[in-house]
Amino acid sequence: MEIILLQDIDNLGYKHDRVKVKPGYGRNFLIPQKMAVIANKPNLVKLDALVKEEEAKETARLEEYRELAAQLEGKTLKIAVKAGTSGKIFGSVTNVQIHHALKDQLNLDIERKKIVLPEEVKTMGTYQAEINFHKDLKSVIEFELVQD
Repeated sequence: MEIILLQDIDNLGYKHDRVKVKPGYGRNFLIPQKMAVIANKPNLVKLDALVKEEEAKETARLEEYRELAAQLEGKTLKIAVKAGTSGKIFGSVTNVQIHHALKDQLNLDIERKKIVLPEEVKTMGTYQAEINFHKDLKSVIEFELVQD
């Protein structure tokens, strides 16, 4: 079954992409949740108009994202965590904590959904997180875990 995505979905595609999925996944989950529509002729015509409109908005937003990426370059966030004597932290660090650290330390409000941790963070040390501003623009920020 071919569908048009109405929003970004991990491991499937970006907004306005045409993708093929299993019929049950499309009919029973994506379409009822308003995450996708069937890729038929009327919807494809609407998609073309929407894509042109979105591209104009995204090019304007892309400059903002580039400025944010430039502000992040070379910065290291400090995140306070509780840890045992062996350096293993209680729990793990998530994108929510990085979002709050960006807001508090650098005064930048970046959506937490855009922050991706490539690995699970469970020990003290310095790590990197990827920020997906746009499908063409990604940035990397370093963060260091410090004892609370």
